[in-house]
Amino acid sequence: MMSAYDYELPASAIAQTPIEPRDAARLLVAVDADGSVQHRRIADLPDVLDEGDLLVVNETRVLPARLHLSKATGGSAEVFLLEPLDDSGTWEALVKPGRRLREGTVLTADNLSVEVGSELGDGRRRVRVVGDIANQGEVPLPPYIHTPLANPERYQTVYANAPGSVAAPTAGLHLTDDVLERCRARGVGLAKVDLAVGLDTFRPVTAEKAEDHQIHSERYKVSPETLEACRQAKRVVAVGTTTVRALESAALGTLEGRTELFIHGEFDFRVVDVLLTNFHLPRSSLLLLLSAFAGDRWRDLYKCALAEDYRFLSFGDAMLVRRAAA
Repeated sequence: MMSAYDYELPASAIAQTPIEPRDAARLLVAVDADGSVQHRRIADLPDVLDEGDLLVVNETRVLPARLHLSKATGGSAEVFLLEPLDDSGTWEALVKPGRRLREGTVLTADNLSVEVGSELGDGRRRVRVVGDIANQGEVPLPPYIHTPLANPERYQTVYANAPGSVAAPTAGLHLTDDVLERCRARGVGLAKVDLAVGLDTFRPVTAEKAEDHQIHSERYKVSPETLEACRQAKRVVAVGTTTVRALESAALGTLEGRTELFIHGEFDFRVVDVLLTNFHLPRSSLLLLLSAFAGDRWRDLYKCALAEDYRFLSFGDAMLVRRAAA
């Protein structure tokens, strides 16, 4: 039952702004077999990892997906682009005010126009975009963040390269070029995957049973070189839950495509040994993944983090946890 994935999250624990510098974020380390924990910083990550480990990151880049537009009557509207449906400017999107915008309605802003199309179900619409969204759109922040972001690049990882996501792979926001270089100097390998993070990352699981939750598919790509590096590594350290989903999807036999892999319960992890991840919302699919990976220990780790005033969610601190024994 989903009540097993609930916990009390005070509003004061939800980070509203990213910490500066990135690697000053706190790191709860829970990788020792004796169950002990350490309170470190992301800057200490190279000292926590071992020679022969492989650090795997998701190099996706967040799209400027939120468009503020106007109707012909002068009223305002918003289009939240979710995913391109083809190469000609057709997107899947959320539209506000959705029900009042009929098919064929054209919304504009400067040199950008969006034609609202047919319904796709679950509140989603097909839209046709003409113009450059890069200069008109803004990077969408999670709904629980209410403080404007001074620098939009702080919602991108330093290695972001493949545009396609509507949310950041937030565990990677902590990493810096210096931390990655010191990991390499220690003998830790670095590999990349690409998974386009979708809207589900913000959505709680509303079904009472986890197995009744329908997760939306996401595009991913894992190179043969990355998967081979994982096979050769002493430990595979995944940066974020999206990296876990990409790697475990690839391990099931398909290196590129769409994945609906929903990791929960007694999942058989084939690739990932250690997970670097932020602290997640109650009843979220991300928390279910953590529970499947770390076991029931997640509750004690979250209680510890709250007691020690760790910052939670997208701009919060992180934890490094080993996979529970099968």
